[in-house]
Amino acid sequence: MKLVKQQMLTGERALFNSKDLEVSYSTFADGESPLKESQNIKIDHTMFKWKYPLWYCKNIVVENSTLFEMARSGIWYTENITISDSIIEAPKTFRRAKKIRLDNVTMPNAVKGRVMEL
Repeated sequence: MKLVKQQMLTGERALFNSKDLEVSYSTFADGESPLKESQNIKIDHTMFKWKYPLWYCKNIVVENSTLFEMARSGIWYTENITISDSIIEAPKTFRRAKKIRLDNVTMPNAVKGRVMEL
């Protein structure tokens, strides 16, 4: 696995279509869709500060990380994602995602709604 550690990532699609990647102690500061269409990604101690961080992704593990409020619509069309010990401040986080596992995740801005296919 390639390691991206202690990086400030900016710009649209910063790590687009990545495979077999570990992102650690990093920040996705701006730019939409930084990991769009990526697979086999492990993320830990990382901050997402802008929109659409994990669209169309597969096999994702997120630990000890934060999706800030502007990381809205963050996890759409993604399959097989585990998030643990993390904070999701962003609204509208999940849509048409499959195989989602959340362990010790705080979602202070979650809105009650209809839950479809989990």
